Amino acid sequence: MFTGMIEEVGTVIAIHRKANSALIEIKAEQVLSDVKTGDSIAVNGICLTVTSYTARSFTADIMHETMRRSAMRNVRNGSTVNLERAMMAGGRFGGHIVSGHIDGTGTIEKIQKDEIATWYTIGAEDKLMRYIIEKGSIAIDGISLTVASVQEHSFCVSVIPHTTANTTLPGKKPGDLVNLENDCIGKYVEHFLSAGRRENAGGKENAGGGKKNPVGGLTKEFLYQHGF
Repeated sequence: MFTGMIEEVGTVIAIHRKANSALIEIKAEQVLSDVKTGDSIAVNGICLTVTSYTARSFTADIMHETMRRSAMRNVRNGSTVNLERAMMAGGRFGGHIVSGHIDGTGTIEKIQKDEIATWYTIGAEDKLMRYIIEKGSIAIDGISLTVASVQEHSFCVSVIPHTTANTTLPGKKPGDLVNLENDCIGKYVEHFLSAGRRENAGGKENAGGGKKNPVGGLTKEFLYQHGF
């Protein structure tokens, strides 16, 4: 589990590609201070497992599913990447809940300065846009950001100077792909509501003889049945 608060920017030293997977080596400093084999480190928002490390770098495997869903396929030697160690249970929660499981990619459509802030307009597929709401949370290349506005096929974020200076964003340009992870809360809510509608449509009943969840609604009983 991560927070989307980037700890440092690392550099790809090497990436050894196979047909649909890869082994990546990343130069870093801060995230190596307490690293162990098997630790999770988010690389541009992707949860990767440390397979080996030295005093100046670590390696991780990238599987086919990750290559298919993310912008990792565009990473090359010398590419910079956002790095974050897994969240400590006793630490402050500065961002939002980030799993490191990428939902898909978006394309930077426009970058515009607004005094101290920088606006990024990101285009995305409908299957991702359905979970993006104004003032909601989104992880872009692992960076926890707030959605400032939403259009039909794109959304905008306004980024403060500190975030720009401490992430890979300054190197981005229109046309670049970025990894996107939607806020997981919205996905779970939709899943539970859809399950309730399916149960209702199938005529299933609860112990009291009534329908488990009315179509288009959410009941206390339905929440209890699903662990809330």
